[in-house]
Amino acid sequence: MKIDAKQIIKHLSKSNCSTDKNFFQAVMEVLESVKPIVDDNEIYNTNNIIQRIVTPDRVIKFKVAWLDDENKVQINRGYRVQFDNTLGPYKGGLRFHPTVNEDILSFLAFEQIFKNSLTGLPIGGAKGGSDFDPKGKSDMEVMRFCKSFMVELHRYIGPRVDIPAGDIGVGAREIGYLFGAYKNMTSRYEGVLTGKQIAFGGSNIRPEATGYGVVYFTQKLLELNNMSSLKGKICLISGSGNVAIYTIEKLHHIGAIPVSCSDSRGVLYDKDGIDLDLLKTIKKDRKNSLELYVKTKTKAIYTPVEDFHKNQNNLWDIPCFCAFACATQNELNKNDAKNLLKNGCKVVVEGANMPSTPKAIDIFLKNDILFGPAKAANAGGVAVSEFEMSQNASMQSWSSEEVDKKLQKTMCNICENIHQTTIKYKLGKNYVQAANIAGFKKVADAMVALGV
Repeated sequence: MKIDAKQIIKHLSKSNCSTDKNFFQAVMEVLESVKPIVDDNEIYNTNNIIQRIVTPDRVIKFKVAWLDDENKVQINRGYRVQFDNTLGPYKGGLRFHPTVNEDILSFLAFEQIFKNSLTGLPIGGAKGGSDFDPKGKSDMEVMRFCKSFMVELHRYIGPRVDIPAGDIGVGAREIGYLFGAYKNMTSRYEGVLTGKQIAFGGSNIRPEATGYGVVYFTQKLLELNNMSSLKGKICLISGSGNVAIYTIEKLHHIGAIPVSCSDSRGVLYDKDGIDLDLLKTIKKDRKNSLELYVKTKTKAIYTPVEDFHKNQNNLWDIPCFCAFACATQNELNKNDAKNLLKNGCKVVVEGANMPSTPKAIDIFLKNDILFGPAKAANAGGVAVSEFEMSQNASMQSWSSEEVDKKLQKTMCNICENIHQTTIKYKLGKNYVQAANIAGFKKVADAMVALGV
């Protein structure tokens, strides 16, 4: 039986009662990638692997009632999408942001299955969060929300069941409050969350992990394709959260020149290279705009969102050797891809989850721009999260050097794995298809072995 991706999407839209695009976009990409190996392998069809792998194990939805500083009751929606635990306990972040809904979390959880598979570590795929916005909230409001959120969530998680981590809007502060609430409710001190502070079971370089991992992956990708290194090269970075900041930091470490970053309000361009200390100082307070940067660095240029299409300093218009998309899903579209191509970009790597639209990716692949897909390139965060799980389980703490060495090895292994997949299946430089095939095959083979 051949894969009919459109028919599967139609079936999902009926069963999920969802018409939102993010989840279907992610499913379509994977199905189109793995079609050759599924069509030629009857055992996958006999075991109905495709229908099973695109259907989440469960979607948990709950109300979160909490008190603001005016003692008014506020209501938000909470979610946990436990998509697949074939390879190990569910693993994936929590996102607190007004845009959070079931569609976005389903897409992220589905992608997480294959990203986690590519790490080679024993973890499944999940994602969760809430439409709660931590921005502008006091510490006490965030703490009260986190406690109410955990009242519901704690029933469904555990160190061998489901281990959430942080994501957009969920940093060390939120993880601390969530872990404290879990410990108070259960009286158990266990590694049920990752991204904790070092003082109570966190791992060294966890905040840096995704950004550092993106650069380690890119270095290996360039090496495998016999291209020049990043040293001395102009690099664009979108975003200004942890992923972007630590991508910039690692690029500085290796002698590259990161010249941009962005947030929801605008784009910053500094041709001399982003001043990392200044950027960290500004973004220490999440409410701050990148516009503050140009008050200190007067030669830098800040472009507000409303001026993007009038001003030639739009982020993806800047000439570069390598571009790192580290902000959010679908941020880099077809026109952006054309601009990168026109301005001499040779490499695009995804630090965020699904930041490039399908049409943008198509332009990269057709024009020989080396493209590193998110599920391979940004797996550093979840890799170090699993290292934190291992440390918690064995009651150990590894040094920064040990964790960094393991992270670099993991990212190089992922890159080598998908590179070998391109060779085995004669995919040219289509690392998107290679990542999907390599991640899918490991999960599918395990599903067959485990039975129904």
